[in-house]
Amino acid sequence: MKKQAPGPIRTGIGGWVFPAWRGGTFYPAGLPQRDELAHASRQLGCIEINSTFYRAQKPAVYAQWREQTPPGFRFSAKAPRTITQRHDLAEAGARAEGFIEGISTLQDRLGPLVWQFADRHPAGAQEFDRFLDALPKQTDGRPLQHALEVRNPDAWTPELVAVARAHNAALVFSGSKEHPSFADPTADFIYARLMQSRANLRAGYPQRTLEQWCLRAMRWARGGDNPDLPHVLPAAKAEAPREVYVLFIGAAKQRNPGAAVALRAQLEGVGG
Repeated sequence: MKKQAPGPIRTGIGGWVFPAWRGGTFYPAGLPQRDELAHASRQLGCIEINSTFYRAQKPAVYAQWREQTPPGFRFSAKAPRTITQRHDLAEAGARAEGFIEGISTLQDRLGPLVWQFADRHPAGAQEFDRFLDALPKQTDGRPLQHALEVRNPDAWTPELVAVARAHNAALVFSGSKEHPSFADPTADFIYARLMQSRANLRAGYPQRTLEQWCLRAMRWARGGDNPDLPHVLPAAKAEAPREVYVLFIGAAKQRNPGAAVALRAQLEGVGG
């Protein structure tokens, strides 16, 4: 039987407007700010839109962003806090529809929608089951990718993993010492937010660490698991190839583009 090709692996960052990235650090010296998204989207495979956590943009703005980026590039986006900070998620589906309708203007550039729940959010597996069931599964004929970032350690149970798998929703691997970091694959895509960049390293992470993430991303893309990472359940058997997103977020933010570019170069070097 012919082996299936691995899924695509996209490395990226959170946002694209940051003064410390200018002047040659990431953006070429003298690059106009209006051209920063176009530059960043050609160096990376994904950018997480963080501003949507606080306020939605007009569809015309999303359309403009789409036009500035190349085919194959993806935007992920943090869903509005007005939805995820509510303890009662009963009306979440209806509230989500407006957000999704607007951001769907990104069309084929739209990647995962990240639903971030704070460390004291009381929702458990049953509440997340109802929440995911109420979310739209597609927009304009294109499937939607939903990723849950659950920061309450008590919520990470085998039942939560089962619920996420039933809905083909990813459970975000936070890559942080401050938040739960479990790597159970639960969807046909992986969403990892790595949050430990170091200011004293140009690429944010030691070379050896980036090499480890290169191998991990490749295993995920081929449908495998990474038993060296923490899991709620035992490592799963190999499945179908997956789409993989590895984003460098927070911490020493000035180093995150260097980390994402370095990891992308490693993946390209080994054919990932």
